[in-house]
Amino acid sequence: MRVLAKDIAGLAQKEAGKMVELAGWVHRIRELGGVSFVILRDRSGLVQLVLEGKTDLTLESVVRAEGQVAINEKAPGGAEVRVQRLEVLSRSEPDLPFPVNGDMAKVGLDVILDNRPLSLRNPRIRSIFRVQATIIEAFSEYLRSEGFTEIKTSKLIGSGTEGGTGLFEVDYFDRKVYLAQSPQFYKQTMIASGLERVFEVAPAYRAEKHDTPRHLNEYVSMDVEMAFIESEADLIELEKHLLAHIFEALAKKNAEDLAAWNATVPDSDSVFKAPTIAHDEALELARAEAVRGSQNTSTGSAAQGFFEISPEVERLLCAWAGREYGIDLVFVNQFPRRHRPFYTYPASATHTMSFDALFRGLEITTGGRRQEQYQALLEVLPRFGLKAEDLKDYLAVFKYGCPPHGGFAIGCERLTQKVLGLSNVKEASLFPRDRRRVSP
Repeated sequence: MRVLAKDIAGLAQKEAGKMVELAGWVHRIRELGGVSFVILRDRSGLVQLVLEGKTDLTLESVVRAEGQVAINEKAPGGAEVRVQRLEVLSRSEPDLPFPVNGDMAKVGLDVILDNRPLSLRNPRIRSIFRVQATIIEAFSEYLRSEGFTEIKTSKLIGSGTEGGTGLFEVDYFDRKVYLAQSPQFYKQTMIASGLERVFEVAPAYRAEKHDTPRHLNEYVSMDVEMAFIESEADLIELEKHLLAHIFEALAKKNAEDLAAWNATVPDSDSVFKAPTIAHDEALELARAEAVRGSQNTSTGSAAQGFFEISPEVERLLCAWAGREYGIDLVFVNQFPRRHRPFYTYPASATHTMSFDALFRGLEITTGGRRQEQYQALLEVLPRFGLKAEDLKDYLAVFKYGCPPHGGFAIGCERLTQKVLGLSNVKEASLFPRDRRRVSP
């Protein structure tokens, strides 16, 4: 019966000499004094195999080994397997484009992504996606515990709820359709259906010509929608509980993965202390932070005015929150109407019940309360250059009654990026898609 690499040390302590079977990839080979030491890698970690004589194995070959467990304090984990039988299940060609067992920080990102099936074998890179799996699991787990129903919606849509910008066209028999930017329409439909609380984890698509460390054209969106709310404050409170639960799960289940990136996650108490700042106040605060920073450096200069929540403002606000509240997480609400979609609920003639969540210098969430009144939606459309006839399916959700509601979406890759301190969001995507990359 096959055992995992992580179990060998325990077996050696309890049953030295026990015969075991392992299977995995050849991670490293070292020959010394007529003995070959082979580091085997499986999904659980690394273990040392000891073989008599030289070996003709190649790195990354897939093998199965049988042998006796033994204690060896110099071996990974303090134990090894002295092999009596070795079978090569699949031999690797020797011309690896880069050393899978090496330091991937010395390999360029394009090389890593161009050779994604191989780079994903690197334990440190693979740990990114164990962290991401826990994020998705904890996100879903918490929402289910709060009475949310998971839904799966179509990614082919007839038109966008915000117009035709930023949409990928798709040939669909004898017509053009589009890849969905978000499940917004469907989330709201399910709110109106009576489910009241729904969530979805699924791909979303943005045909935006960005080429930055923070943008992807296909990403995993973790969406939430909730009925019978008063304002965006209810959603901010929900997201704080969600993030606290996610961070707690990561600390508990992914300690080794976090350590591989020298990463830490905030504790629950810190999350609940994260401040909420109105949009206009946030801009003033960012200006003050920029001036403060310029005064504390010999080369800095006072920033000119900020007029939107730009990447630089996001960084400044998180730095301020970290210093003042002990956590670099901040919620910015009350965005001006001109900065938000037509369906965002007004808080006043000029501002809305909407918000962004900024974490470690990056926006990870956008959300807010939605307008549920049919006539109010009809009245606001012309101000955004939209026509009711182009949005008849969307408007039908509200024509026959819909409760007050709102929601938000967390970018899964962005949250993963910020948790681990990755320099580029593409590192947090298994097979990233951007303006240039559509393979592998």
